[in-house]
Amino acid sequence: MSTVILARHGRTTANADGVLAGRTDVGLDETGRDQAARMAERLRPVPLTAVVSSPLERCRQTSTAILQRQTGSPVTPVEPGITECDYGEWQGRRLADLAKEALWSTVQKRPSQAAFPGGESLAAMQSRAAAAVRRHDAAFEAEHGPGATWVAVSHGDVIKSILADAFGMRLDDFQRIHVDPGSLSIVRYTSDRPEVFATNSDAGDLSWLKEGSAVEAQVGGGAGPQVPQVPTHAQP
Repeated sequence: MSTVILARHGRTTANADGVLAGRTDVGLDETGRDQAARMAERLRPVPLTAVVSSPLERCRQTSTAILQRQTGSPVTPVEPGITECDYGEWQGRRLADLAKEALWSTVQKRPSQAAFPGGESLAAMQSRAAAAVRRHDAAFEAEHGPGATWVAVSHGDVIKSILADAFGMRLDDFQRIHVDPGSLSIVRYTSDRPEVFATNSDAGDLSWLKEGSAVEAQVGGGAGPQVPQVPTHAQP
């Protein structure tokens, strides 16, 4: 069972300005670069097999930050299947304006029925993104064994849809999931089912993800990962 870490890129100028960037090639802003650096530092102790990136600049910048802190040599494929949703005519518009559109309610309440004018549907986005992640996961496990851990750097709605698929949720419920800029979510695709280890995580030790440390779900919840303890010192 290999492990995929779903990483959302850091914040962009479009995120900060309330604009739906879509497939526009916007870069990280200062906050986004800091988020990417913190993410990369958290991932430093985890030997990564690969860092797979959406082709868009904000994801490639985030991937570069991760790779700069890795001591090994992960492969670095670019994967169009995990690129941002094609929002069509909605791309580049302010979210405050889009919220007035009739389609907004469908996106929020019945996303399985939402198709963006001149773009793709959310169902099509989920299908190609989940398929791409599962394909890479199977390939990395086949080549590197069940202890392989890799990162997929992608976008908010894309990661939410992949998590919904892993949870076995209806796409109509995917708006219940939050995926913030600079956050990590962790999934393992076992022979029986996907298992979700974390969502929307932006802090904490990840050394438990070293090869072989994650275990199959257990009755009663198990004892959890063995996270290194921070030493304490008695006060005089």
